[in-house]
Amino acid sequence: MTQNGDDATLVRRPGIPDLRTAPDGAEPAPPQDPQADQPLQELPQDRNQALLEAAKQVGALLKRKGHLFALAGSVAAYAHGGEKNLQHDVDFAIRPEDAEAVAATLHEAGLTVYTPPEDWLIKATCFGQPVDLIFELAHRPVGADMLERAQELSVDSVRMPVLAPTDLLWSLTAAFSEHHCDFGAALPIARALREKVDWEKVRRECGDEPMPAAFFFLLERLNVI
Repeated sequence: MTQNGDDATLVRRPGIPDLRTAPDGAEPAPPQDPQADQPLQELPQDRNQALLEAAKQVGALLKRKGHLFALAGSVAAYAHGGEKNLQHDVDFAIRPEDAEAVAATLHEAGLTVYTPPEDWLIKATCFGQPVDLIFELAHRPVGADMLERAQELSVDSVRMPVLAPTDLLWSLTAAFSEHHCDFGAALPIARALREKVDWEKVRRECGDEPMPAAFFFLLERLNVI
């Protein structure tokens, strides 16, 4: 769902904590390749299954600790009945004020957690797969109201909150811009979930932005909506 850089350089920004930790008295660890952490179990050969295993592990950790969160992105679409054709990472939506506590939970479980240059998410790795913990969707902070609308669904046998279909399609559509306009990734999700989405609400929330409008035009021409 996200367009994220792969630079793992640690940076400190106002309001965004440096989430990499080191033992008391130890020198801070140098930046690491986020793919280099040791998996908690043998990585499945199939990439889709590997992403699902990462989603299940992280979701179970967050749920066990009582964090307010929701699965997002292509894995959320799959949980709602979409195709098992997952994208390059696992996405979770969290509130900005919960980022540090969420990072601590994952770090305590042995996952690498780090701050990328982008200031709207933190990143982790699980079973060698990238996990984005996003606290700003389409330039809007993730709020409790969105997370409370999430539906608890089974994600490959593990139940967890999943963004509601309307919120999921809004997050994909409203993010389109002249710099990021991958209709090909969002189209199968829109087609699979079309009957579960309040499309008029998605239109209202997107306003008159040209790239979302172009996506709606495509959906209409293809008789998706």
